[in-house]
Amino acid sequence: MFQNMGLYDRIIRVVVGLVLGGLYLSGVVEGTTALVLLIIGLVMIATSAIGFCPAYLPFKITTKEK
Repeated sequence: MFQNMGLYDRIIRVVVGLVLGGLYLSGVVEGTTALVLLIIGLVMIATSAIGFCPAYLPFKITTKEK
């Protein structure tokens, strides 16, 4: 598996993932919405950690500098 995410893309994903996780943990959002946002946040952090986003593949998008 190759990386298709650049540095800034990865940083933004980590920040957004942490914000979404913070909303869940602080109780700002509740119920199903909270769980959905938590899962999205975890996926964003995970894709940032490995540097690969499967949603970019069908569109042949890469934010990684060559």
